Amino acid sequence: MKTIVCHLGPDLDAITSIWLIKMFLPEWEEASFAFVPAGKTLNDMPPDDHSEIMHVDTGFGKFDHHQTSDDTCAAKLVYEEIKKYHGVDIALERMIAIVNDIDHFREVFFPNPNGDIWGFGLHTIIDGWRYMYADNQLKIVELGMSALDAIYKTMQNKVWAEVEIEKNGIEFKTKWGKAIAFETVNDEVIHVSQKKGFVIVVRKDPRKLYLRIKALPLPEIDLSPVYERLKNEEPEATWFLHASHHMVLNGSAKNPDMRPSKRPLSEIIAVIQEVCGD
Repeated sequence: MKTIVCHLGPDLDAITSIWLIKMFLPEWEEASFAFVPAGKTLNDMPPDDHSEIMHVDTGFGKFDHHQTSDDTCAAKLVYEEIKKYHGVDIALERMIAIVNDIDHFREVFFPNPNGDIWGFGLHTIIDGWRYMYADNQLKIVELGMSALDAIYKTMQNKVWAEVEIEKNGIEFKTKWGKAIAFETVNDEVIHVSQKKGFVIVVRKDPRKLYLRIKALPLPEIDLSPVYERLKNEEPEATWFLHASHHMVLNGSAKNPDMRPSKRPLSEIIAVIQEVCGD
């Protein structure tokens, strides 16, 4: 049976390497795990001599980087191998760039590096797991791989959202600044658009017909007039105004009984422009 070997106390680089192998390398999906002291190999064998055993981030083999001063890491080396089978994957490349920065301790240069927000980063969470499960290396790896599954999906949606903003977003103006609207199943366009400075983002889901209008959490923005206008003009639809007055919802996965609006996206944009125009 195929076996992936990494060092004890697996860190973000080691776990990402394992995840990449099991996710993307043919015939390694069911590989088992073995753990050795850092720098060692399984049973002291040469690191790359056995076709059924793959060493990552340890052993000074092809998927280790501790024998060089190159700006690389085990995950980056594994990804280069994966590209031979799958080609370039932009979402993976962006993830691995972060893993490489962290593996070279460059997180100290991240914005506000001592901020508590980084306590929610996967590399920090892994540190916590290493304390909690010091005698259970497999659990650390499994938890990390599950988190990477979610991060990969979110990164894919982020890359997709950036394309949608560039090619499919409908931009319009409000008295608070620029806004943008989409007809898309990708909810990540809302987060990415807001981070790019759009004060209001509208998304209509063409599949489920849900509609979201979301504003930046600025005190001067109040979407309650938009909510009142939409509710009065289409009372048969279910409209919800968030307590912050920064979000208007019509339809939601959290409430399947809500009745979707039948109005096209162009009419929703027109209402926002009329109510929130200069």
